[in-house]
Amino acid sequence: MVEAIPTRSRASRRRWRAVVPVALRWALPVLWVVWASLAWWVEPRESTEAQLDRDLAAGRVVTFQRAQGWADDGAYWGSRPRPQHATNGGMLAWTVPNGQIRYAFVGPPASASYLGEPDLSANAGQDARLAAVAGPWHAGGDLAHRIAGTAGLLAGVLTVLWLGRLIGGAPPLAGSRWFWFWVGLIPFGVGVLAWTYRELWRPPPPVLDRASGWRGVGWLVLAGFGIALLVSVARGVLGTTVVPG
Repeated sequence: MVEAIPTRSRASRRRWRAVVPVALRWALPVLWVVWASLAWWVEPRESTEAQLDRDLAAGRVVTFQRAQGWADDGAYWGSRPRPQHATNGGMLAWTVPNGQIRYAFVGPPASASYLGEPDLSANAGQDARLAAVAGPWHAGGDLAHRIAGTAGLLAGVLTVLWLGRLIGGAPPLAGSRWFWFWVGLIPFGVGVLAWTYRELWRPPPPVLDRASGWRGVGWLVLAGFGIALLVSVARGVLGTTVVPG
């Protein structure tokens, strides 16, 4: 019997299958650390109207927008909040030269006042001062918007690499593909890190009873509540400078 000799393409595929897990084992955590650093830096930080006046006086306001709270497009952990534009909104968001985003709750401009209400001409003057020295928020191009765009791009790359391996790679060992899909939606990319650790760094021996998709949904709900509570407590203890949002 003549032994079949593997073709060059088969050998190449085998090498590729051996290289991909090793590359992802290091690439995903490194990308996550870079993303987390950028996302933390550019996360909106609650400030005060007095700080806005100081930034204005020092010429530190780059772009601004009057808004009515923040809008988030969905449950995707890599999405970035943006100020919800409102001409008569009670919030002002602005960016500073170091690439950070600040916001403060202020009174509406004078055009939004009514008879019998306090004079809000100071707020109108504040808007005029902002328009004179800073660009509109939607213009972008400043450091804060570039950092936010880079963080969003890194989150997208992380998601594509993780999903590509999860769907197109070898079947996961610790849980089903549906289990890891739902776990991967845990906020801040924690689920992607969990998948990387459990499937690439410390893979378990093959088992018949792998975690199901329903268990993944349970982990998503529990972890979501737990992380939200932890962030809320940490923000109350350490302040919005260290734990922005």
